[in-house]
Amino acid sequence: MRTIEKIVYTAHTHTAGGREGWGKSSDDQLDVKLSTPGSSKPGTNPEQLFGIGYAACFMGAMRRAGVPLGIRVPDEVSIDADVSLGTTADQGFALAVKLTINLPGLETEQKKQLVDGAHQICPYSHATRGNIDVRFEIL
Repeated sequence: MRTIEKIVYTAHTHTAGGREGWGKSSDDQLDVKLSTPGSSKPGTNPEQLFGIGYAACFMGAMRRAGVPLGIRVPDEVSIDADVSLGTTADQGFALAVKLTINLPGLETEQKKQLVDGAHQICPYSHATRGNIDVRFEIL
């Protein structure tokens, strides 16, 4: 397990009602209604929130990974996250993630170096490694 040596930020949130409830951050910057995936009810779900969080964090990790490599991440970088929720053989549930990363204007090898480097330093990648299937498609 990786342990934190120095905390740089702590997010404080409050959630009630589970997948049919709501969640709010302590700074009032986030206030969302939650709904079960596929229910067509108003609101988002944890899988969507996870996808946005992972993608945003991964972009920052690519920028950091690019510094020692001398590779600048293009301003037009984008990531589409597919977060799948499914059942397992033991009747439990599991997640899988596919990040489709668009890095326009870079050479194929540069793109691979950024993604590989980011996957080594991104906290979401650390949290998911060995726990869920994470795949990358690099455009």
